[in-house]
Amino acid sequence: MAAPRGHVLVVAEDLDASADLVVQALNDRKVPVTRFDIADFPQRITLTAGHDGHAPGWRGELGTGARVARLEEVRAVYYRRPGLPRISPQVAEEYREWARAQALVGMVQVLSSLPVVWMHHPDTHRAAAHKPAQLVAATDAGLTVPRTLITNSLGRARRWAARIDGPLVCKPIAAAPLHRPGEKPLTLPTRRVEPDELDESLETTAHLLQEWVPKQYEVRLTVVGDRMFPAAIHAGSEAARVDWRADYDALSYEPVPVPEPVAESVRRFMDHYHLNYGAFDFAVTPAGRWVFFECNPAGQWQFIAAATRLPIAEAHADLLQGAAA
Repeated sequence: MAAPRGHVLVVAEDLDASADLVVQALNDRKVPVTRFDIADFPQRITLTAGHDGHAPGWRGELGTGARVARLEEVRAVYYRRPGLPRISPQVAEEYREWARAQALVGMVQVLSSLPVVWMHHPDTHRAAAHKPAQLVAATDAGLTVPRTLITNSLGRARRWAARIDGPLVCKPIAAAPLHRPGEKPLTLPTRRVEPDELDESLETTAHLLQEWVPKQYEVRLTVVGDRMFPAAIHAGSEAARVDWRADYDALSYEPVPVPEPVAESVRRFMDHYHLNYGAFDFAVTPAGRWVFFECNPAGQWQFIAAATRLPIAEAHADLLQGAAA
C-alpha cells in the first residue's frame, strides 16, 4: 500500500480567520500543514519544481523558511484568495510587472498541476465566481432566483422597472473593491432603490438590478463536500435588512433546516461547477420560499461557525485530510 501523502498546503493571506480555523483543525489531527501567501513569493518563499519528461507531475519542494513541503507528497491544497507576488524593489521598475507575472504563473501553475484534491482549484474558482452565470446555473438546478436586469441603458432600465412594479435593489456584478485616495478599499453594499431613483449614473458602467425580495430572514448556507451547514441570519437594523454585510453588529444567527428540494438543487449547482465548497446566500420569504442570490466559492464562514458552533472547520479538515491523489 502506498504511503499517505504528507502536507496540506494552505494558500491564503496572513490575516484570514477562516484559514486560521482550518489550520487549527488540521493541527489537532496531527496533519502536517504548510501555510503561505503567494504575496511572499519570490522574496520569502522558494519553489523548486522539476519534470523529467516521463513521470507524471512535478517533483521538488516548496520552502517557507519555517517548513519545507515535497510537491510529490502534498495531499491537498486549500486555496483561499492569496495575494499577488511582491517583487523586490531592487528589480528595475520597467521589469516589475513582467517579474510578477512570471512568479504568479510559475507558482500557481505548478501547484495547479498537482494531482490532489483542491478547495478550490483556481480554474474552478474562476468559472464559478460570477453572478450572471450563477443565476442561469441556479435556475437550471431548480432554484428560485429574482428577476434580474444587467444594463447600462437608463431607458431600458426604466421600462424594465415599470414591469416589475415595485422596489428594486442594485448590487455589484463583480466583487471589485472601490479605492479612494487615502482610505481603505471599500466593497459597495447592495442598495434598495425605487424605480423613480434610476438616473443617468446608471449609464457609466454595467449595473445589476433585481426585484426586491421580501424577507422573513436570510440564510447563509455553507456547503463543504456533501455536508450542509445552514444558518438563518436575522437582521436588527434597516441597513442589515437590505444587505446584512452592511451592519454585522445588528445580526443574530441560528441553525435552520434546509428544505430537501432546495438541498437537492444546491447539490446540482455544486456538481455543475465541480465545487466542493460554496457559501450560498438565500432569502426566505414570509411564505417560506427560498430565493437564491449568489454562491461565493471562497466565502467567509468563520463568523457563522463562531455564532452557531456548527463544525465547519472540522468538515474542511475531514475533506482535506482524507483527500487522495
